[in-house]
Amino acid sequence: MVSVQNPYALTNRSYENALDETCHRLGVGLLAYSPLAFGALTGKYDDSGIRDAQAPRGRLSLYESVQKQRWARPEALAAARRYNALARAHGLTPTELALAFVYHRWQVCSTIIGVTSLAQLEQNLAAWPLRLSPEVLQAIDAIRWELRDPAQ
Repeated sequence: MVSVQNPYALTNRSYENALDETCHRLGVGLLAYSPLAFGALTGKYDDSGIRDAQAPRGRLSLYESVQKQRWARPEALAAARRYNALARAHGLTPTELALAFVYHRWQVCSTIIGVTSLAQLEQNLAAWPLRLSPEVLQAIDAIRWELRDPAQ
């Protein structure tokens, strides 16, 4: 085995609870699945939520089956709003914060991004060169210690 495909995003870092160390020792890379938490970490649902008639079209707002999964839990959406606000407070888009975090973690060998437009692809690629400051990384960890992994 050379890789695992596990959920890994700001709202679900459960992979870091020792599985990362085991995989590292065995030379198994992480293909980070859904680093944008099915769109919750893009900020598009911050104002409307996922069930409002005005909610942007996306997997979380369109499909009832997806709404029953980890990324749509109320606590996961609340945590996403916190991370999205953190991004904006530091001059980043929520997408930039979420992807820059995942792209540059030692545990991650590649990410699995899902885009439905060229504009989304360009946003995802633009986050690659970004490096988060120690201040932002500390703020991310502070949110995680408070809320843990709500999309686990």
